[in-house]
Amino acid sequence: MKVHKVSSQSQHEQRNATKHHGKNKWRKKIHSMDSTLIKTSAGTAKLGQQIAKKEKPKLKRLKKSYTKPIPKNSCAEEKNVKATSVTFAHVHTNGGTELDDSSISVDSQEWSEYAKSLQNGMEGSTSPTTDQMEEGGLQFHAHFDHTHNHAVLVMKQGQVLCFRGRCLLTCLYGHVEVLGFTIEEGQQPYPLFSPPSHCPLTITALGNNSPSGKNQKEGQLEAKAIVRKYISSEPSKMLMNEVDSDSCVVLLEPLDTPLTRFLTSFSELSEIFGLNSKELKSQAAVYSPALSAVGVTALSGACAQGLVMSHSYKEAVSSLLSAWAGEFDRCPIILVCGGKSAGKSTFNRYLINSLLNHTVSVEYLECDLGQTEFTPPGCLSLNTVTEPLLGPPFTHLRDPEHMVYYGQADCQADIDRYLESLKSLCRHISGESPVIINTMGWIRGYGFQILVDLIRLFSVTHVVQLSYGIAPQCQLLTPEFLRTAHGWQTHPPTTPSLTEEPASHSSIRSHVFLSVQSEFESAGTSGEMQYQRSNEQRDLALLSYISKLQSPEPGPIRPLHCFIPYQVPHSAVAIGVTHCEVAPNNIFYAANASIVGLCCLSEKVMGRGGPVVLSQTPICQCVGLGVLRGVDMGRGLYFLVTPVAPSVLKHVNCLLLGEITLPKILLTKQHGIEGDLPYVTMDYSFEVQGAGKLHIYKGMTRPSFINN
Repeated sequence: MKVHKVSSQSQHEQRNATKHHGKNKWRKKIHSMDSTLIKTSAGTAKLGQQIAKKEKPKLKRLKKSYTKPIPKNSCAEEKNVKATSVTFAHVHTNGGTELDDSSISVDSQEWSEYAKSLQNGMEGSTSPTTDQMEEGGLQFHAHFDHTHNHAVLVMKQGQVLCFRGRCLLTCLYGHVEVLGFTIEEGQQPYPLFSPPSHCPLTITALGNNSPSGKNQKEGQLEAKAIVRKYISSEPSKMLMNEVDSDSCVVLLEPLDTPLTRFLTSFSELSEIFGLNSKELKSQAAVYSPALSAVGVTALSGACAQGLVMSHSYKEAVSSLLSAWAGEFDRCPIILVCGGKSAGKSTFNRYLINSLLNHTVSVEYLECDLGQTEFTPPGCLSLNTVTEPLLGPPFTHLRDPEHMVYYGQADCQADIDRYLESLKSLCRHISGESPVIINTMGWIRGYGFQILVDLIRLFSVTHVVQLSYGIAPQCQLLTPEFLRTAHGWQTHPPTTPSLTEEPASHSSIRSHVFLSVQSEFESAGTSGEMQYQRSNEQRDLALLSYISKLQSPEPGPIRPLHCFIPYQVPHSAVAIGVTHCEVAPNNIFYAANASIVGLCCLSEKVMGRGGPVVLSQTPICQCVGLGVLRGVDMGRGLYFLVTPVAPSVLKHVNCLLLGEITLPKILLTKQHGIEGDLPYVTMDYSFEVQGAGKLHIYKGMTRPSFINN
């Protein structure tokens, strides 16, 4: 596709810098600290031994020259350790002993003195802030350093911090776990996003394995030295007394990215990382100046449960980790299915994070058009995941290795094109990493037949079926049921039509069936609070994708109309509509101010001065999305705004218009415009070609959901 950008070279460089920065925007240099190699303890789990025997590639996220073993079981022993007036259960995996009573009494006395000093106003506004939180079983110590604008968090082994907000987490000493992923000392910083649209994240302290040749006293001195290194002034005595060899020291920093700045620039999304209505009503927030300074709000009480995992949930994850450890002769292909709001996406994220503790990458096949994990809605994709997913989908969009633009939020209009698109993606699965297949919440009628097809076509080894309530929402997809079940394209093995299927389907393999009962509070119910509805989630994903246009450096937010578009000749690209039939002379009116898929056809597009209109929707590689912000009929040009790099755009020769529309907030909240807004008018006329109404969702509850 020949494109001409009406801008200077510096603007080109800025766009390229933005694209490059998006991949490494959370990367920061960590100063290495003196430490020795931690050897595996005698209580290493059997699963860890199996993984070691398999000789998989080790994690590559450590910045030090050595790797540390990740503790597999943080619940080996429980000991009651007294901390001031609150008794807190601590778990020890390295044979740690309880604190003696003398140290406890001194600690309690120091905290009493500190409380009195606060009441007497002895702590000035310029002094470092130290918090000790003891409320509803929550206990931690946080110190905010004003000089470096970060907080140092000290947690005892087994303690949990449940929170809302966003921050950048670096583990300075010990191990912590977030959503199934273990973060160790020496690893890179990781961004944490805990918005009210999803269950709150939790930081769980796993302690620290004692290094060879170091006793507890030496480990305690090392941890205290690390705390002093990241606090500019002299740390308080009560903070240092809480540091021991089993402590976890965590660095929390404010997280400011183009995504967060862009989303919070809209008044409707200003509280996207705040508390939900339930947490506000129950007063679950715990006041902590040190955490608030870095954008984190601690939770307590019933709202501080985090991810609720049933026994079947934990058993399924353990079974899948064992499958990767070597119980199967090939890499596991895991299909996760279930009804709407059953918890499939959260289960996938937790499973991916758990697998990344043991392998370098996980392949993720996206089959859900409406609630995508890594791309804007309407896309089917194959992604190679190498970093943990520590937030909802709109916080970690990325460019997939292979993607097909379907153009709709569901596949009911053309199931065959949906399945053929997935087959084209399946050919690129490497087979060297575990594969997770995410499916739609459509589990009845034709949707159930599609699930049967996916299990057969992709030679699935494990089926995880999530359900809620007393009875399952659909037939269980057991191996026995699959022997007689009919799919949309496939049939039971005994039918003659089996010979017409691909070779992968002709060799039927039995799969392992895992049933998971979802027991979280809102299982099976559609989102009732803000940012939880499916249409809002799709808009957040689109806004996240468009935020890639913003500058990586802090500054004013630029609205969509401020970006200089690419000029694309009509004859250089073909254009088509995926979801309906549009007359060729009206296709420009329909495409103006719309989202289009930027695709690459295998054949060359040759126009004779006019537009090239496709008669059928092709199945081809899509490199991203763009906004067709204008059409110049006189000069025969499209004006396109997209975050896709120019080096990739040169391969684009097809624009596909789908049913995915721009978020209404982009059109109704255009900053810097005086007078009439572009593309929006209050003087609506049905006679204007290409015009349409803005449908505003008012959040009204259906009568069937209203409780008397």
